[in-house]
Amino acid sequence: MKKLLAIGEALIDFIPRNTGVPIKQVESFKPAVGGAPANVCGAFTKLGGESKLITQLGNDPFGDKIVDEFEYYGIGCEYVSRINDANTSLAFVALKDDGNREFSFYRKPGADMLLKPETIKEDWFKDAFALHFCSVSIGDFPMKDAHEKAIEYATNNGAIISFDPNVRLALWDDIDLLRKRINEFIPKADIVKISDEELEFITGKDSIEDALPQLFTGRVKLVIYTKGSEGAEAYTKSVSASAPAEKVNAIDTTGAGDAFIGSLLYQLAEDGVTTDSIADLTEDKLEEYLKKSNGYCAKSVLENGAIASYPTSL
Repeated sequence: MKKLLAIGEALIDFIPRNTGVPIKQVESFKPAVGGAPANVCGAFTKLGGESKLITQLGNDPFGDKIVDEFEYYGIGCEYVSRINDANTSLAFVALKDDGNREFSFYRKPGADMLLKPETIKEDWFKDAFALHFCSVSIGDFPMKDAHEKAIEYATNNGAIISFDPNVRLALWDDIDLLRKRINEFIPKADIVKISDEELEFITGKDSIEDALPQLFTGRVKLVIYTKGSEGAEAYTKSVSASAPAEKVNAIDTTGAGDAFIGSLLYQLAEDGVTTDSIADLTEDKLEEYLKKSNGYCAKSVLENGAIASYPTSL
């Protein structure tokens, strides 16, 4: 199986010791390694694949903690840079009664934001199955240009491009720029994952059926639409499929969407799916992928944290 590459933020999530209250009322926090691209690598690797994250950390103890955890779980650190100019990004999280989250980020700037495009090397992508990225790191800072360079190299080497916008409004001063930037990057991807909470913000449409013509733009061949407890749907230009969610009592939904897309990418890699064959996926195969990823996601929310909570099998 070829390796998965992801580019973007790796950070420390500070998970609350007590739940059901906002951040200002949390009594204490426990640090956990996170960041959506890192989480996707974690899911892919825990299932048995090879992954490497392209990111940048500060020369600080939190950066050391991230590297140590990557090494523990087998996530490749060869493309992780370290700098003195900024600290490793931090995110404080509060968990509400319904399992949803409130965030407060310490990232102005974080070391990851300052990764320069010239750091990216084309030979990193020679044996890549896919490149995955999100929207947190495509603001007006050097990491955006690093994303564009990585996408260029991955595309040149035949890798699948996977984009999960993973909208985090708290990280953007200008949400119109966020929407614009997401829509600039969607056409660069083969696979776009979008949640029901993000759909209207990104597309201006309140139903996936109305939004699909807008989402199938540029390279896009597969749209994954996740609906939390209502399950997930998948669309190519010719077929669609759906699968219900598994009903569980969620303890912590941190990284749940990343578990979903990480496990989906693992299944695609296991089946040898390529940029040319994505469009030919059948309804039955898409339904199978959705069912397994829904199940994987359901298991991931039964424990606190992200990578540490991910199962090692589908």
